[in-house]
Amino acid sequence: MNQIKQIHAFTLRNGLDDIQALVLKLLQVPNLPYAHALLLSHPHPPPTFLYNKLFQAYARGAGSAFEPCAALFARMRRPPNPHSFVFLFSACTAFARPAHGRALHARFLLSGLPFDAFVATSLLDFYAKSGLLDSARRLFDELPFRDVAMWNSLIGGYTRWGELDQARELFEMMPFRNVISWTSMVSGYAQNGRYEEAVRAFSRMWEEAEVKPNEVTLASVLPACAHLGAIGLGEKIENYAREKGLIGNVFVCNALLEMYGKCGNIHRARKVFDEMGVRRNLCSWNSMIVALAVHGMWCQGLELFHEMREKGILPNDITLVGVLLACTHGGLVDEGQYIFNSMEKDFFITPKLEHYGCMVDLLGRAGLTKEAYSLITSMPMEPDSVIWGALLGACSFHGDVQLAEVAAEFLFKLEPWNPGNLVILSNIYASSGRWNSVAKIWKMMKGKLHRKSAGYSIIELDGYMHKFLVEDKSHPQFEEIYVLLDEITMRMRHLSYKPNLNLQIEC
Repeated sequence: MNQIKQIHAFTLRNGLDDIQALVLKLLQVPNLPYAHALLLSHPHPPPTFLYNKLFQAYARGAGSAFEPCAALFARMRRPPNPHSFVFLFSACTAFARPAHGRALHARFLLSGLPFDAFVATSLLDFYAKSGLLDSARRLFDELPFRDVAMWNSLIGGYTRWGELDQARELFEMMPFRNVISWTSMVSGYAQNGRYEEAVRAFSRMWEEAEVKPNEVTLASVLPACAHLGAIGLGEKIENYAREKGLIGNVFVCNALLEMYGKCGNIHRARKVFDEMGVRRNLCSWNSMIVALAVHGMWCQGLELFHEMREKGILPNDITLVGVLLACTHGGLVDEGQYIFNSMEKDFFITPKLEHYGCMVDLLGRAGLTKEAYSLITSMPMEPDSVIWGALLGACSFHGDVQLAEVAAEFLFKLEPWNPGNLVILSNIYASSGRWNSVAKIWKMMKGKLHRKSAGYSIIELDGYMHKFLVEDKSHPQFEEIYVLLDEITMRMRHLSYKPNLNLQIEC
């Protein structure tokens, strides 16, 4: 900066006009307030492209507020060109200023400037990302021309705000799709919890589309594979990533790591983690620690946590959830309590609902149900259904009928639609021989609001997920499936196999 100031002083002393070089250097630093002041104080109107450069810097988030950008536009001493509006629409998007964006749209229409593809795309993007989907669709329908970027902007807006059916309808209408089009649908489904559709869209892209998945596509579909347990597809994706050189992308690696961890293949997860080496970020460490903890390898999880601290990597709240899970699965009550009580002092992290949930689970599994209940009553926030559910589960395991009733009462209010809580309470009563109470529970469950949802299974075959209900006939190959099941049953009987029918009711 000192050198730039010296050059500026030299040009002023010698009557030189070097504003272009100065502004471009200031934007490289960046020092937007200095560049802003320089443009406004220059005796001659600077070229419009310098204003555009500064608008672009503001739009990229280099500035701390939207107001300087708007003020600069209002004081331009040369008429704006279409690119000025492109960058200003981007700034309205970046700073979430829908009212300013609408006013800017009106200003553009009054300017008489040509409505080219760049302006149309940036305006569509502004409306879509601001949640003004009706305005975005109206603009889209009125456009005399539409390129793939415009289609993608509107589809991205629909998926961003959860309007997936409208996104799908528009997607199917596209005359041409690129990798961004497909990725928008895959990520939209995955981020909105429609995992089967995310996997289906990805498989369709892989098999039918001329374009191939990129690193963003892979990082979007792998979380869906993780939730569905589609480890076969996940392995194919890893092979594809290695073949195409995408395995070096940290987001792809983290998604693979999480997928293997959630699917229970800890060996493959650890292999990906170790291969990452210096490319690991906090997300990588967290995923590995949580995977080890959840799958009973609590000792290795805690060792990894200590290794992480030795390397000078500061944990966050997710890290400590993983550590508390490790303590829970290892039965380490004292160590878990010590970590929980020292969170603010040692890590500057205020315990959140998730941390209290881990502690309730830790104490409950150890049989300390009264201590768990005491912790719940001392929480600075309202306990949710997960916390009361953890206490109810602990009471079920340790036969604490009194606290089970307390937990169940809260759960009935928080989850009146969930019959599983009634089933658990019924089993607790049955274990303690309180059959009258069992009968009352089952009488309650006969109502419409307490019908138990039908259980189902999901299996993966060649990258596709197949869902089955009891006595289901919706699958296109159900006849072949039942023939095979009958054959298996006959062979089991031939081998004198006797199923164990003495099963407890499960929720």
